[in-house]
Amino acid sequence: MGELVRLEVDAGIGTILLDRPPMNALSRQVQEEIRAAAHEAGARADVRAVVVYGGAKVFAAGADVKEMAGWSYADVVAAGAELQSSFTAVARIPKPTVAAITGYALGGGLELALCCDFRVAGDNAKLGQPEIALGVIPGAGGTQRLPRLVGPARAKDIVFTGRFVGAEEALAIGLVDRVVAPDDVYAQARALVERYVTGPALALRAAKEAIDRGLDVDLATGLEIERIQFAGLFATEDQSVGMTSFVENGPGKAEFRGR
Repeated sequence: MGELVRLEVDAGIGTILLDRPPMNALSRQVQEEIRAAAHEAGARADVRAVVVYGGAKVFAAGADVKEMAGWSYADVVAAGAELQSSFTAVARIPKPTVAAITGYALGGGLELALCCDFRVAGDNAKLGQPEIALGVIPGAGGTQRLPRLVGPARAKDIVFTGRFVGAEEALAIGLVDRVVAPDDVYAQARALVERYVTGPALALRAAKEAIDRGLDVDLATGLEIERIQFAGLFATEDQSVGMTSFVENGPGKAEFRGR
């Protein structure tokens, strides 16, 4: 368990909790602890879905600018790769993931949320990539994951201006998937992924990998990725359970074992 980031597990859902008051600034220590928590969540059999949460007041208001201000080019070359890879560890968790966003999700905070499959935001949330105001650009995936989610023109508007996007606009452009009262964010995030806790874990993993990898390749390659993942699932116990249950009892009644 990290000092500033910890993984809490309850009823099949792992919560990666950021705990660096007051704003969850994403220092190098926080980044490394996010990486460790993501790897643990991916490896644990008792974790079937994951919530990334910054607490009741703020998700994460960005990088630790005080830490970065004195960096040289050489420092950034080394640290930038580690920053990207720590967030990519979240994106590669082979299970359904959701970001529970309260308050600010800015800069690296939004980039962390973009690594999740889904995003639930409080109606008071503010999201954005304000790096341009510091004379730099997003460096942890914002120029890549954001346009893949909302389209290049909207992403350029958000990145070029550095403006904050309110919750309702974020919902309208597909930047978040649900907007709820701030006090309900964590519960709603859990509710969004808890349906997967008893699902076929290996099929969910295959579906996530096929979609995510397919977005980065041409259609023919994506179809081949899908074909391989589809075929591989016929070596799983859940495939046998699911199809047998369908034939004998009709749809939606299989009791999967995650094997």
